[in-house]
Amino acid sequence: MLERPGLYIHYPWCVKKCPYCDFNSHPIKGDVDQEAYRLALEADWAAQSQTSDVFASVFFGGGTPSLFHPKHIGGLLDKLPIAADAEITLEVNPGTQEYMEFSEYRSAGINRLSVGAQSFDEHKLKRLGRIHQSTDTTTAFIEARNAGFKNINLDLMWGLPEQTVADALSDLQIAIDLQPEHISWYQLTIEAKTEFAKRTPILPMEQEIYDMEQAGLALLTEAGFHRYEVSAFAKSDQLCKHNLNYWQFGDYVGLGAGAHGKHSTRQDQKLIAFRSSKPSQPRLYMANPKITEQQQVAADDLILEFMMNALRLTDGVDWPIFEQRTGLTQASILPVWENLVLRDLVRADRCAPTIKGTRYLDSVLQQFV
Repeated sequence: MLERPGLYIHYPWCVKKCPYCDFNSHPIKGDVDQEAYRLALEADWAAQSQTSDVFASVFFGGGTPSLFHPKHIGGLLDKLPIAADAEITLEVNPGTQEYMEFSEYRSAGINRLSVGAQSFDEHKLKRLGRIHQSTDTTTAFIEARNAGFKNINLDLMWGLPEQTVADALSDLQIAIDLQPEHISWYQLTIEAKTEFAKRTPILPMEQEIYDMEQAGLALLTEAGFHRYEVSAFAKSDQLCKHNLNYWQFGDYVGLGAGAHGKHSTRQDQKLIAFRSSKPSQPRLYMANPKITEQQQVAADDLILEFMMNALRLTDGVDWPIFEQRTGLTQASILPVWENLVLRDLVRADRCAPTIKGTRYLDSVLQQFV
């Protein structure tokens, strides 16, 4: 690792698989041996650990990690080298409130929550296959505040089946009124191998999608939320540190069934980056959590992978970060970059998109394929 990495911990089980979800999630069948899974995570870390690692952020994702008992979360965090100022996030499904005790999560070490609201419209929630109602989200948010959480993100989707511009703005306004520090507002996309891919719902037309996005961006800006990434909006300095590390092409360790990681090293003054992954099936992972598949990122792919992340940031990154994390010079992509500058898609002064470039990001990235 070249700098302080992040840590991603995957909890693969959920109550019910949502039809749009392409993450590694497995509906619960019978009892889950959570202690055995925690021990597997500890063994996983022991096999991957490096003495210099101190995690700048930790993120529990899933699946539904709010099903993971706080005593196991706390027990695991106690075994890990985590910086004193680390951001430690837990994804929360509002439909699992019977399992959640927010004060216990706080005591376990969690200091940031990401609440999966997705919508506040009951019909849309059913269409998305969610297990919660809109009131569950509100209740969870209030209980989290009462437990002392001062850094909460709300996840919201837009471009939903049968959704109008007014519907999308209503969802956003309800979220804004709850006064979270951060809102992730992202468009529904149909991913391969999901139920929605097999039976695709009717989605809003292109013009309505455009109108929805523009109206939503205006509402968020008016409410004091700064758009710092394509789908991420924050008040003041409450940016998600863990995701910033991804978008800046930083290193991170992945623990858990189906978790992925990235680490970089220097050999003979040359930067080499590796991607790692763990077995996706919980049973196979728990049988041997030390197994890690690792693959070197090809030199030709480094530029594209960097740009796919960094150009999601509205302000991009400084050129030294590009050089540090790819091992390449700015001059190596200068002809392509200058062409994009002439088309008003990227900035001349830093590795960053313009407003137009953010809108047409796929076209920008095609230039690095």
